[in-house]
Amino acid sequence: MNGEDQSQLMTSTLSRGAPIATDRVDELAEIITAYNQVTEKLQHSHELLQAEVQRLQKELAGANVQLQRARRLAALGEMAAGIAHEIRNPLGGIGLYARMLREDLPEGSDQQQMATRIAEAVRALDAIVGDVLHFSRELKPRKAPVLAGILFDRALAAHRPNIDATGVRVRRDGWAEGDARLAIDGDVDLLGQAVLNVVRNAVEAMAGEEGCAGVPVEQRELHLGVRGEAGQVVLSVADRGPGIAEQNIDRLFNPFFTTRQTGTGLGLAIVHRIVDAHGGTVTVHNDGGAVFELWLPAAEAECDPAIRGDDEITTARQCETVEIGSSE
Repeated sequence: MNGEDQSQLMTSTLSRGAPIATDRVDELAEIITAYNQVTEKLQHSHELLQAEVQRLQKELAGANVQLQRARRLAALGEMAAGIAHEIRNPLGGIGLYARMLREDLPEGSDQQQMATRIAEAVRALDAIVGDVLHFSRELKPRKAPVLAGILFDRALAAHRPNIDATGVRVRRDGWAEGDARLAIDGDVDLLGQAVLNVVRNAVEAMAGEEGCAGVPVEQRELHLGVRGEAGQVVLSVADRGPGIAEQNIDRLFNPFFTTRQTGTGLGLAIVHRIVDAHGGTVTVHNDGGAVFELWLPAAEAECDPAIRGDDEITTARQCETVEIGSSE
């Protein structure tokens, strides 16, 4: 029985001879109506609180996962650094002796070619060791406002030969003029390395590798996006490759995990460490290919032309409007 029915019943009962004045009946009906209204509001508030508790529990679970991952990466990084140093010392000696041997052997002989292959293998191994040391070193970002567009510009410039060679077209999606000037509170060099790793990963996913042709050339598009959301700047890199298997998404940022025939599996692990050092997060999902999003804290201060840069072009452009048109 709702409040209105209760009021009618009370009025009917009292009208049959109850010695209570009519104004008393009205007051009682108002009290019952107010009680029902308060009950409904409390129920609504209870439902809102339950939803908020569930949201906070989900966020806490996500934060715990990120914390555990960070701890595992730190422990693994310390172990990898020790091993890498032990390998690098004898590796340097092998490379030196291989080069000396190549110089002493007759030009064009089979023995010289073998020494050359040894030296090249040593360089490849040294590059792997370098990746391990880069992954394991302590990150201390030198933060300053950095335009999001600068990070993409630097990554595209560094990887341009591979982008052109594989026929990948670059699209800058959804950049309003204000978005192109969104500034991140971060280290321009570290964040540039993170964005470059993600861009390189996307290009390689579309180009394929030996024994795998990748996607058709006419479908190879790299989509770069920037947007502001809840005090953060989100950099998105989307490819039109085969995407990522669902069972691999949770392992994607683990060190040495790779689905390719070549590579160390450290590129995305380094991305995760850099973004984590900035207090940000990395997310990945499939949408016509793999989509990586780097969520980074927005800069509170305005972009300063004197922001650090490793070249004159970068320094000069840090506070200029970044061209937001498509490039091919």
